[in-house]
Amino acid sequence: MDDISFVWLEITGKCQIECVHCYAESGPAGNHGAMREADWRRVIDQAAELGAGMVQYIGGEPTLHPSLPALIEHARHRDVEVEVFSNLVHVKPELWDVLSQPGVRLATSYYSTDPGEHGAITRRRTYERTKANIAEAVRRSIPLRAGVVDLWDGQRSDQAVNELRELGVTEIGTDRLRQVGRGVRTGQAGLDQLCGHCGNGKIAVSPTGDVWPCVFSRWLSVGNVRDRALAEILSGPQMAKVGARLGTHFIEGGRSPCDPQCGPNCSPACNPSCWPTGAGPCGPNGGCQPNYDG
Repeated sequence: MDDISFVWLEITGKCQIECVHCYAESGPAGNHGAMREADWRRVIDQAAELGAGMVQYIGGEPTLHPSLPALIEHARHRDVEVEVFSNLVHVKPELWDVLSQPGVRLATSYYSTDPGEHGAITRRRTYERTKANIAEAVRRSIPLRAGVVDLWDGQRSDQAVNELRELGVTEIGTDRLRQVGRGVRTGQAGLDQLCGHCGNGKIAVSPTGDVWPCVFSRWLSVGNVRDRALAEILSGPQMAKVGARLGTHFIEGGRSPCDPQCGPNCSPACNPSCWPTGAGPCGPNGGCQPNYDG
């Protein structure tokens, strides 16, 4: 893989909440890893040189990282669009201004209209705070998409979708439980939890600098940006080996028709060129939902 269009930058493993299905197994005991601000800046520069049009800051909870505002500014300086995937439990007043600038958007997860059920999933009393910050993002006209993850029978996920619409969110996706990290319920994480588009113009970088085909394929490291440049990793033998393994698996088993999504919650990761211009198969309004380019 010589060119990339989208990069997940998992800048921290720390999070205020501890969701029962978290693929990264993030929580209050997590940390920002071995990557420093200068390392992330270098990765952004290298990604931009390889053609990346968007980065997504994710975690953990990326708003807990002290360098997030500077990293957003750096990406925008390189003319790279930014998405911040946040639980929206707490947003500092000064961060709202950073998130409100052109070329920056938000993404979040939402689970239920029942505060108790929502809290049972996040393991904290988060419903009201997340809901209020979704409303604030809409009020500020910050582009926002929300993903509803369906974890069990009877979950008020359909009602959550309707409530998001009532709050003014227009880009809403759904996903199933992924058996990765704390989401594992039977067996262990495997290729069947992936959508089949891993590494197809997109890659993920972890808090330790490890590079994966996507945030869900965490056991498939292809190198580390603290040791080698991103271009060298992507053109290296380990990337080729992992790509061949994925290709063989999904040729034999078939790729998912983009549901389950290759997100988190898909847009814009599955086909970043679709956002924000509306170009390509996701048009006319981008978002890559409900289907992307499969």
